[in-house]
Order: sequence, then C-alpha cells, then structure tokens
Amino acid sequence: MSDQFLLEMNSITKEFPGVKALDGVTLQVKAGTVHALMGENGAGKSTLMKCLFGIYHPDNGEILLNGQKTVINNSSEALQHGISMIHQELHPIPHRSVMENIWLGRFPTKGPLKFIDHKKMREDTIQLFKQLDIDIDPDVLVGKLSVSKVQSIEIAKAVSFNSKIIVMDEPTSSLTSVEVEHLFRIINELRSNGVAIIYISHKMEEILRISDDVTIMRDGKKIGTWPAKEMTTDLIISRMVGRDLEQRFPERHNHPGEVILKAANLTSADPKSFKDVSFELRKGEILGIGGLVGAQRTELVEALFGLREISSGSISIHGKEVKIKSPGDAKKYGMALLTEERRATGILPVLSVHENGAVANLDAYVTPYMLLDERRKKAEVNERIEKLRTKTPNMKTLIMNLSGGNQQKVLLARWLLTNPEILLLDEPTRGIDVGAKFEIYSIIADLAEQGKSIIVISSEMPELLGMSDRIMVMSEGRLTGILDREQATEQEIMRLAAQH
Repeated sequence: MSDQFLLEMNSITKEFPGVKALDGVTLQVKAGTVHALMGENGAGKSTLMKCLFGIYHPDNGEILLNGQKTVINNSSEALQHGISMIHQELHPIPHRSVMENIWLGRFPTKGPLKFIDHKKMREDTIQLFKQLDIDIDPDVLVGKLSVSKVQSIEIAKAVSFNSKIIVMDEPTSSLTSVEVEHLFRIINELRSNGVAIIYISHKMEEILRISDDVTIMRDGKKIGTWPAKEMTTDLIISRMVGRDLEQRFPERHNHPGEVILKAANLTSADPKSFKDVSFELRKGEILGIGGLVGAQRTELVEALFGLREISSGSISIHGKEVKIKSPGDAKKYGMALLTEERRATGILPVLSVHENGAVANLDAYVTPYMLLDERRKKAEVNERIEKLRTKTPNMKTLIMNLSGGNQQKVLLARWLLTNPEILLLDEPTRGIDVGAKFEIYSIIADLAEQGKSIIVISSEMPELLGMSDRIMVMSEGRLTGILDREQATEQEIMRLAAQH
C-alpha cells in the first residue's frame, strides 16, 4: 500500500465458465497521469476495468482508492467513488437527444414535483461542450449522428461526472485524426487537473505519444509496468504477444485477374450520401477504400449488398447487370458483408459460437423433410471456425464472451460457409490487437490467393497501404481517385480524402 497511488488493484482474479479471465492482476495508477493498459484481445484488459467499474465482481483481490480499501458493487457506486468509464462498444439511446443521453439518471429537476428542467439541462450541456470544444447540437437525436460524434458524446459524458479516474477503452476507434487531436487536448487538460486516465488502445503511436506509464497484460496476467518513455513499438508488441512479430502484414501471392464486379455511376437514393461512383473489382484482388469519416464508404458497400437504395447507376457481375434490392439478392450473387459495428450489426450476443457461425447458411442445411441436418451443420460450422484458428472454450460458449478478434473470426467463418465470391469487409480489424490483426490479414490474403474478390474499408492508413492491391479514395460521397499499390502514399491518400 502506498500513498503515491490514487488507485491500486491488488491480485485481482476473475473466472468465467471455462475461462480464467484474470489471474492475480495488480495495477497501480498515479493521479495526474495517463496509464496505458495494453495486451492482445482476450488478455483481460476490459475485464479488469469492468471489475473496477462494478460491472463484474472479482473472485479474489482488493481495490484501494487513495490507500483505502473500497468495495464497488455496481456502476453507480463506481461513479460515486469518482470513477467513470468510456466503453469500447458504444450503447447510446438512439431515439433520445444528445443532452438526455449525457444526463441520463441525473436529470436536473425543478419545483416540488421534480419535473425535468430541460432548460437547465440544455444550458449545462452547452457549457460542457464549450469547455471541451465540442460542436454538437444538444437537441439532436443521437441516432442521427455518426459513430465519431457518438464517441465524442461518450467522452463528454465521462468528463461531466468530474471523476478523478476515467477509463477510456478504445476511445479513438471511430475518430478522425482531427478528432483524435481534440481528444488528446482534453486528456492533457484533465491530466493537468490531477485526473488519472487509464487508456486502452491497440494504436501504438497513440500510446507512445500520450502515456506516462504502460502496463502490459497477456492471457489474464500482468507482464509488467514500464515508463512510456522507455518503450518502443517493437518492444510493446514483443511483450504483448510473447514473441517478436517480424512483419505487420503477410506476404501476398494473389494475382488479380478479370473484372468480377463493375459499379457504374452509382448514386444513393439519399441525397446526402454517395454520388456518381464508378469502379471495378477484379478476381483475386484486394481493393481498399479510404477516406475520412463522412466519406460515405460504409453506405456505398451497404448499397452494393442491398441494404441501401440506389437512385441511379448500375452494378454488373461477370459482365451482366444485376438488381440487388436486398441482402438475399446479394447472397444469391455470391456476396458477403462483414459490417463495421460487430456488436450492433454482426454478432448475436446471447447465442453460441456455433449458432452465430451457422446463421447465414441455414438454408443449406434444410432437408427434404423441412428439418435441419444438425450433424452436417455442426460438422461444417465447427470445421470452418477451427480452420480460422478461433480461440473459444467450446462451440457452445456465448459469442459475447469471446475477445473482439475471435468474434471477428466467427463472423468471417459465418460468411465463408456461404462460399462467397465477393467479400465486403468494413473495418475488419477495428478494436483488434496487433497479433489478431496479423491473423485476420493472413486470412484475407489467403482468400485473395484463392481467387476471392475483396473490398476492404479501413480508416487505418498502414492497413490500407499494407493490404491493398489498389486503393479507392472517397471524399464527402464522391470518388476522388483510385491508386495502384505502387503509387499509393499516405500523403496522396490524405490529399484525395480531403478534396471535398
């Protein structure tokens, strides 16, 4: 026990059925510092923070705040103790306003009947946003905002509690580079006011730039804590994965061939979305799509998959024009879509790994007697999930209990069971650690080598440059250029991305 630490978590242990998530982990955090918490997916970082925030109860161990032993039974008690948390997966209330989301559970009231004081709530929100230099209308419905704006609201909400400890779990996963700089300014202000920030991120450059101390975890155990100034990217990676990672991207052996898909002058039915976009996708090609938040990249691939209406333009597959008005049509033409938000639109959290893997291909297992061939379904799903080296206690495990990287592998397995020819992958490594990223990259490279045609949307510049055969850049819904791998540079991509 030491007075120099604002927070001490000593010998924290937590087990779930079949998984020892935390094995005697100790974390010590000083006031007025940014303490990075790093490790591969499944290392136990988020679980440790959920124990701090009262979402989970540790099986063993103790928590000390300012040297005093503290029991935190729930999130409300955590907030009372001056601890707030920005969660990795955002869960706003989409049909309520920005200010209602921020002050939920603590609305200002007026009069003896305690009516909600909307005027004060709006004034408090405006004042909070002014303090944080955030430009969002307090009255707009959260469901109408971009993911990056929602992320900014969550950051503001955490700051509004005037907490002495703020946990930030992947806070920049949906932010533009400008928004990241804005967040760092907020963090520096909080640090100067004595607030301790526990910062979880897989982005090495951010960690080395913003952190004072770095704690690394692996397989539910603490590997060690070091001053950030003593760390390098290679050192962090080797301590995270327990080995040297010699390359960030796999060798590529694919050879793009004939045109498989052609989009001609595609324009969205939504006047605020993409306009007049034309491109080609070749057999065995990885086509990257780059752009800033608001470029309408996700909207474009969702339109290709029949999730959004097109007002004009055409889509051709193997030289024949096709009409894709639903995901069912897209599947019929050999397409698969891995969505950006795996928690919101990908996994079925309360179902098992096996059930999540099978759901897109159930029609294939229906017998002539209109029953499911369970034996064949189980064998094929298990084979595909295991082939992707998915780490799971067993196939009956709920998918929500897997790490982000392993959830992503199950979703890939789901679509690969449909034997697609064209894969649309929207931010396939978002929120995934460097080791799991390499595995996902290897899977993508293998699929391209097998002749699959792949579109990858990515907001990470190294990923675009390292994995793409060509890079298509969008800005405010318009195509601004298509670069061959040899001519693509970070500067040229940013120039095209900012054109409009």
